[in-house]
Amino acid sequence: MTSPQTATGTFTQAQLGTLTLIGWSGEHPHNGREVAFLLVYSLGDGSDGPAAGESAMHIALERSGLPVSGGPVRADETPGLPVKLLIQAGQAVLTLPHFTAQYPARPEWLAAAREQGEVHAMFATRPWPQGAPGNLVTEDSLRAFAGDPEVIVTSAHCVLPVRSLG
Repeated sequence: MTSPQTATGTFTQAQLGTLTLIGWSGEHPHNGREVAFLLVYSLGDGSDGPAAGESAMHIALERSGLPVSGGPVRADETPGLPVKLLIQAGQAVLTLPHFTAQYPARPEWLAAAREQGEVHAMFATRPWPQGAPGNLVTEDSLRAFAGDPEVIVTSAHCVLPVRSLG
């Protein structure tokens, strides 16, 4: 019998830096359906620099039950997982024990999320300062970061059910 692994180490909220969400919708590579994707990343502007921020994000994700470098966690099949997504008034609000962030969702993203009833989230441990709010994030730059094999393998992945108020 095995027991769950617990992330060791300490971090401060300030080490995480600015956490940002960006979403897009597109065809799922395995089933061809329109899917809402959500990328969560730090700008790497934490108190102790990008490397400490990457380590802090890794610890925060592991403590939240999201294994880094593992397969996707299905939140609807993982009782007690403290990762929640709420969609309300055009906003996607993501809550984990160590942070809460929101994303002003585009109509096509909202439609895909509601139609499928879920969002595919990738939590990058690697910082992406080029994705700062106010910077132009082109489809190509998003694809280059989110599709980078090193970013994918050093991220946590989760399928979150769509929840809303009312």
